[in-house]
Amino acid sequence: MTASATPPHTPGHGQAPADPPPKPIISPPNTVLLANVVSGCKVFVERPNEDQPRKAEILSIRTKQLSRAARKSGQTLDDKKDEDKLEYYVHYVEFNKRLDEWVLGARILLSREVEWPIVQPPAPPAPTTSTPARKNSTPASAVSTPGSLSPPSTPSTPTNKANKKKNQSLLRKAAIKAAANKRKSVAIAEPPVSSAAGEEEDADADGEADGDESAPTATVTSSAASAKGDPAESSEGPEEDEEDKDADGEKDDADGEVDADGDVTMSHAGDDDEDGEDSAGDDSTLPTFSKAREIEKLRTQGSMTQSHSEISRVKNLDKIQMGKHELEPWYFSPYPIEMAHIPVLYVCEFCLSFFSSEKQIERHRLKCTLLHPPGNEIYRHEDISFFEIDGRKQKTWCRNLCLLSKCFLDHKTLYYDVDPFLFYVMCQRNDSGVHVVGYFSKEKESAEGYNLACILTLPQYQRMGFGMLLMEFSYELSKKENKLGSPEKPLSDLGLLSYRAYWAETIVDILLSTREDISIDELANKTAIVHGDVMNTCQVLQMLKFAKGQHHLIVSEAVIEQHERQKKKGRRRIEPKALEKWKPPVFSRNDLRFGF
Repeated sequence: MTASATPPHTPGHGQAPADPPPKPIISPPNTVLLANVVSGCKVFVERPNEDQPRKAEILSIRTKQLSRAARKSGQTLDDKKDEDKLEYYVHYVEFNKRLDEWVLGARILLSREVEWPIVQPPAPPAPTTSTPARKNSTPASAVSTPGSLSPPSTPSTPTNKANKKKNQSLLRKAAIKAAANKRKSVAIAEPPVSSAAGEEEDADADGEADGDESAPTATVTSSAASAKGDPAESSEGPEEDEEDKDADGEKDDADGEVDADGDVTMSHAGDDDEDGEDSAGDDSTLPTFSKAREIEKLRTQGSMTQSHSEISRVKNLDKIQMGKHELEPWYFSPYPIEMAHIPVLYVCEFCLSFFSSEKQIERHRLKCTLLHPPGNEIYRHEDISFFEIDGRKQKTWCRNLCLLSKCFLDHKTLYYDVDPFLFYVMCQRNDSGVHVVGYFSKEKESAEGYNLACILTLPQYQRMGFGMLLMEFSYELSKKENKLGSPEKPLSDLGLLSYRAYWAETIVDILLSTREDISIDELANKTAIVHGDVMNTCQVLQMLKFAKGQHHLIVSEAVIEQHERQKKKGRRRIEPKALEKWKPPVFSRNDLRFGF
């Protein structure tokens, strides 16, 4: 029996065992002051109309804003109690985030335990040398030590020599350009000996520049290390400068920052080099995305963010007044900065313009003459109307609609470019006007054949059957276009449930009313539902049975009973005759050129 050559796994060999995650610190009841509570703490919060408090995580803290009437009466925050001066944005643990809300400090129960946020230990600094590189010194990566696990370097070949020469040429060009830029701003001085990352890279670069051309060249993996070199050969022409830009651009394109407006700005080689050591130090320590900075920016600016998964947890509106309805937003929506702290956002129910005070909306209603959505009314039956609105012709109205819908849609990606979409808005008519109930958007030209991109029923009209009506109308449009349609994939969880209910109702209704044999293809043509959705619905309802070498559609008693219960509810239906005059819009190539 031979001994194994593999050494036993000990803490000193190979990878060290991972440390267990740190446990949160929990303070006993009545030991924490409200002034000490910070973002990330988990506390118990009183819920209205509930006997038991709920555990919630504090995501953000802000100063309470006084109402307009309070400011006119001369009230200040100094007159308030300490627990009424600050507002805390809380997320209730194990609950849907649409219940997140701003609460006053008086609703936080410090008589219960407080769980403090877990502070992650800082990462250990990378090992660095304290002396600059010397002339003709062999790079550390090329030295093979007896205990090193890396294989020795391969012997030089003509290909390796050519690569080294090419790398050396690019490094020299970048170094010459950096040195010329730095001479314009500051005088070149000998860098002090330090273990900081940025200064060490400068020292290494200067050490390479002082060596002669025959010195070995190490493989450079950091763009900051090639930022400086010797100014000896600074007489290269403009053509070589263009090559320098191309050589440096590959690395610099990967570095992006989020500016104050939420846009991504790319850093350029010349800009980074002019900053010198500060640029090398700051870019390596500042993260591209900071949750604290993004939450504060969201809270104060209401701008779009680059990390929707994090920021969608914090909503920036408390209440929305729309006509006679008062709505509570569910999610974040990028309304302007002045709308972020107001107690109520007032929205005109006809033109969807938004205002920060009741006086402003009253003056607007005296001037606003719009009593229905802009666009063509393509459907009218009983008290329901549908309007077709081109996003390119009615940009302001469609953008306002998107802002409003984002308050109630978690996964909606909001862009201000509404040109590629058609909006079909469902309204309910009464004596005071035509009121928006819901809508769905649709791409003017969809390569995948989608007949719906986004769908929403406003909260004040939900659980009334209007969602099914919107879906049915989208398929009626597909029938008029002689196409098979499907909603844009992937569907959200609630969207999938809603569509499965509509597909099941439609398919089972046709199967029960047909006495002859019918195929999947005939079902798809009659309903305008694509074959994949028909097959998926039949499989979910367990109607596909295999017998005698072929598949059969068999409707079970349970499915029939469920269908009969749905029919007894008597929901609204689309009247196809009311849509006979509508013709599918045709767009020219110029109409489909968006953003030019």
